[in-house]
Amino acid sequence: MIDRLQLENILFLDIETVPQHEQFDALDDTEKQLYADKTKYLRKDEFTPEDYYERAGIWAEFGKIVCISVGYFTNGGDGRSFRTTSYHGEERSLLQEFKNLLETHFNHRNHLLCAHNGKEFDFPYIARRMVINGISLPIKLNLFGKKPWEIPHIDTLDLWKFGDYKHYTSLKLMTKILGIPSPKDDIDGSQVRKVFYEDKDIDRIIIYCEKDTVAVAQILLRLRNEPILEEHEILSV
Repeated sequence: MIDRLQLENILFLDIETVPQHEQFDALDDTEKQLYADKTKYLRKDEFTPEDYYERAGIWAEFGKIVCISVGYFTNGGDGRSFRTTSYHGEERSLLQEFKNLLETHFNHRNHLLCAHNGKEFDFPYIARRMVINGISLPIKLNLFGKKPWEIPHIDTLDLWKFGDYKHYTSLKLMTKILGIPSPKDDIDGSQVRKVFYEDKDIDRIIIYCEKDTVAVAQILLRLRNEPILEEHEILSV
């Protein structure tokens, strides 16, 4: 099935998220209690809600998106290339820019979105943050009433499971076993909060996010038994 897909119709993406605030104390009393309730089964007795707040970025209710990187294949006279670009800045603005991309360039029925663990994280996170920010959902993220085969999403983790729904494989592990250059050669997801709030280095996060986006495309190529992208084929625009 994936062999029949036109690569030019797929928008590859990755997002980076952080807690809504730098410090737990920035939450009001109600938010603090709601966060404590949300995380109690994961925290158990090992962490207080405040100690656990550095992980708040994984929940759309308590986090926010600081970068969305996208990538897409093009075929020209010089052969194939993979172009990446990123949206960053104030969250509502970057979400609106991403929505505009979907509605102007990836709005046809044959267009698909692809991410690693996208069905469990990236796609619903973006949709929830759009709703919270008062942005109407683009058709590619509005899944209400759709049958499973009508959902325009590809998840490379889901493809790798081969029906084994209890199985999880990280992007880093996937790239290692498939012989793909690792995108985790600088920072990883656990460090994004520090780089954003303490180092204030959004450029470093953008580079990391774009590398993950490229890695997702590389994984799909390997799953199709096709040659992976070479460095000269990857362009940041």
